[in-house]
Amino acid sequence: MLNKNLMRQAQQLQSRLAKMQEEMDSATVEASAGGGVVKVVVKGTGRLQSVKIDPSVVDPQDMSMLEDLVLAAVNDGLQKIQEMTAQRMNQITGGMKLPGLR
Repeated sequence: MLNKNLMRQAQQLQSRLAKMQEEMDSATVEASAGGGVVKVVVKGTGRLQSVKIDPSVVDPQDMSMLEDLVLAAVNDGLQKIQEMTAQRMNQITGGMKLPGLR
């Protein structure tokens, strides 16, 4: 009886994890830097989907500032995806730490 319950719970968990993965595959977050002059969209898979740069921030004499803004926006987007993933994982597992899962 215990094995059947454990197997059923494992299958339900596997099903919820698969659904979460599908949701994350289609999820996106937007992040920005420099007051919105650099905007990025990051997919739930962690892939960068788009980058938008306001032309007013492009100064050929100061490319390092633009590079820093792009880096900051991308890192912010990746952080938001990690937080979203952790929150959804916590909802599924009830806070239980499972080996091999983030």
